[in-house]
Amino acid sequence: MLTAYDRLKSTLIAAPKTFLITGCAGFIGSNLLEQLLLLGQNVVGLDNFATGKQANLDEVRTLVSEQQWQRFRFIQGDIRNPEECAQACQGVDYVLHQAALGSVPRSIADPATSTCSNVNGTLNMLIAARDAKVRRVVYASSSSVYGDHPALPKVEDQIGAPLSPYAVTKYVNELHASQFARHYGLESIGLRYFNVFGPRQDPDGPYAAVIPKWVAAMIAGEQVIINGTGETSRDFCFINNVVQANLLAATGDNQEAANQVYNVAVNANTNLNDLFELLRSRLVRSYNHLDTFSPVYKEFRQGDVMHSQASIHKAMSLLGYSPTHTIEQGLDIALEWYEKSCNKNLA
Repeated sequence: MLTAYDRLKSTLIAAPKTFLITGCAGFIGSNLLEQLLLLGQNVVGLDNFATGKQANLDEVRTLVSEQQWQRFRFIQGDIRNPEECAQACQGVDYVLHQAALGSVPRSIADPATSTCSNVNGTLNMLIAARDAKVRRVVYASSSSVYGDHPALPKVEDQIGAPLSPYAVTKYVNELHASQFARHYGLESIGLRYFNVFGPRQDPDGPYAAVIPKWVAAMIAGEQVIINGTGETSRDFCFINNVVQANLLAATGDNQEAANQVYNVAVNANTNLNDLFELLRSRLVRSYNHLDTFSPVYKEFRQGDVMHSQASIHKAMSLLGYSPTHTIEQGLDIALEWYEKSCNKNLA
């Protein structure tokens, strides 16, 4: 049976649209770019390379045909610049707004810069999209919006107090988007991502996500640090699921689905001890030193929540979202890319 996503891809191939991806050189943005170009879409990309990388764009180019690549127009610019946002939105049907400064610890260390990028930048994009009369804006929100609300799984209309400046920025984006729908008629959909992982996710730097960071450490024989007892749990979501959610959210014709927020996850719960073993057991086949490898436990990290798991009922019922990859299936794909990346850095 064809899924909503299968039908959507056929529709897009038959009648290409123009998409703007902010943060197109980043992890999520470059995966969106790859899929859209493979579907024959026209894509405008905006990135200032604060966290994105030219190497991600170069890799996408190797994965699509030259004809498909010619459908991509790149603008090196900053969402904090209103004029560059306005330029990027011209002639665009849909905006996929991924550009942001991620990381809870980064926002605690430097709340002003995170707020300027995530809040002011998103406001600039909403204004530019409104003025350019785009059909819909899909923007990246975060599971961090749930804050200290204890219930599991997380349901979209039940949130708590935010636990970090990063969480505040993402919630403010949701509030701004709802006001633009109310006052200006700009359609938008917010996607609350839950611990996304996959190819082109940066393993380097102090704010690297846990999976690529641990893979890099294991391969190099360096310490893997678990903050807390390891019972902290997350709903890890493979990048293909996130790409699917973005395209369904942008182009879906169910008006009831517009101007809302949705969890993007798999409704699963993996603690850090189990995650460590999922990675070690796969990597030990190629790296013998991992046979007796163990993590190092340190203090629980400020601003983190203990458990995170999403209900995806709303996205399934209103968007037609149907995740295709579990954490295990996603790791089997992602580890090949992580290994190549890490070994290239070690060479």
